[in-house]
Amino acid sequence: MSRLFRRAEEKKSLWQRIKEIAFTDVTVIMKGGLDEDALERLEETLLAADFGASATLRVVDRVEALYREGKIRDEADLKRVVLSEIAGIVAPPAGTNGLRLADRGELTVILIVGVNGVGKTTSIGKLANMLKRQGRSVLLAAGDTFRAGAIDQLQIWAERTGSGFVGARPGADPAAVAFDAVDAARNRGHDVVIVDTAGRLHTQSDLMAELQKVERVLARKVPGAPHETLLVLDATVGQNALSQARLFGEALSLSGLILAKLDSTAKGGVVVALRQELGLTVKLVGTGEGIGDIEPFDPQAFAEGVLAGE
Repeated sequence: MSRLFRRAEEKKSLWQRIKEIAFTDVTVIMKGGLDEDALERLEETLLAADFGASATLRVVDRVEALYREGKIRDEADLKRVVLSEIAGIVAPPAGTNGLRLADRGELTVILIVGVNGVGKTTSIGKLANMLKRQGRSVLLAAGDTFRAGAIDQLQIWAERTGSGFVGARPGADPAAVAFDAVDAARNRGHDVVIVDTAGRLHTQSDLMAELQKVERVLARKVPGAPHETLLVLDATVGQNALSQARLFGEALSLSGLILAKLDSTAKGGVVVALRQELGLTVKLVGTGEGIGDIEPFDPQAFAEGVLAGE
């Protein structure tokens, strides 16, 4: 994952910019140490990288404390501390790493949500392929009944991944589609249902209420469902991802994030802000356009990628 972040050759990496704040060159000689001016510039640099105010202050305070304790004396020390703090922020709580899947023989329901254009349907196809490779039997439910094209697109992904499929006519009740999909999965022997939903603006309250209905129907239909409610975010949108996640989180019980298009951006700092400010962890990362280009989130590799690729 550390090689994902794109960076123009002429643009300095985040680590290069941080290093210039504290060092005269690539040696271990400091510019008068990490004084107030240097710490303020470090804060500005992290904010510009989409870390958000809370995470930025956490990193800067940690750097300042360890410097004053004499534990940051050279470039290697500073980089180790910054890497450790970033990885520590984005790491999921103990025992929550990876997708929550029901035991074999029981049905797992995954609800996928997000605004228009974030790569939601493609992410569903990649997720279905990943689960199939793990030995799961998957059914895709076309809960995006707002657009006829969305139903057709998901059916193509079902055929491509060898997954089951439940569709509906355009304009049908998405909650009814989710209900029927669970019955179909049980009757056909599938053990994972992935429910697509209409892409919507996070400010559309009526459509958000529709999502809440889908969530309630699934909870009544399957104990513990939805086992995962994953918000798909476009990694290229920066701080706008925070407002999306905040409003979706107010309407639904989000369990995590799928970060799409990480390979298309140099800015991954918003992930730090999402974890620090909203408590949301990235569970899966889109790493390219191919069907297999999705992988579990790796906090250490992500921290290295943010510093090297910003």
